[in-house]
Amino acid sequence: MALFNKEPEKNAAKVQPTATPVTPSPSPAPTQSAAAASPTSPAPAARPAAAPVSPSQAYLDRGSKVSGKLSFESAAKIDGEVDGEIHGKDGLTIGETAVITAQIRATSVIVSGKVSGDITATQRIEIRASAKVNGNIAAPVLIVQEGALFEGHCSMQPEGVREDRKVTVFPVEERAAQAAGGQKSA
Repeated sequence: MALFNKEPEKNAAKVQPTATPVTPSPSPAPTQSAAAASPTSPAPAARPAAAPVSPSQAYLDRGSKVSGKLSFESAAKIDGEVDGEIHGKDGLTIGETAVITAQIRATSVIVSGKVSGDITATQRIEIRASAKVNGNIAAPVLIVQEGALFEGHCSMQPEGVREDRKVTVFPVEERAAQAAGGQKSA
C-alpha cells in the first residue's frame, strides 16, 4: 500500500510542472503569469475562450433562458435563449448558439444565431452566415453575409424619415397635366 500511495504523488508532481509552463506561454508578460500561475490563470483563460466579451459587456451564456423584457445600457452579447423583448442602448450581439423569440431594438445588432421577431436598429444590422432571421428588419445600414437565411420585410430608411414620410397620390388627370406642364417648360 505504501508504494501504491507514493506513485500517484510522483505522477501528480510530474503533471503540475508541465501544467505550469503551458499556462505562461499564451500570456504576454511572464512575470505576471508566473506570479499568478496557479490561482488566477485557469479562470481567466477559461472565461475568454467561452465568451469573448469585454468586461463592460453584459453576457447571457449558453444554457441561460430568459422570458420577459431585457434592457441593456451598454453593449451586450446573448448566447442563450430569450423570449419577449430586448432593448439595447448600445450594440447587441446574438451569438451562434442563441435562440431568440423577441422584438429587438438597439443601436446596432449583429445576428449569428436564430431570431424570430422584428429587429429595429438605429445604426445598422448585420446578419452573419450562420444566422437564421424570421421577421421584419429596419435599419439605415444592412449587411447580409452569404449563407444567411432571412425571411421577412426590410426597410433601410432612417426611423425618423419613415415616420415623417408623407405619400401624396394625385389623380390621373393631374399627373398627366403635371407631366405635360413639365415638358413645356423644358
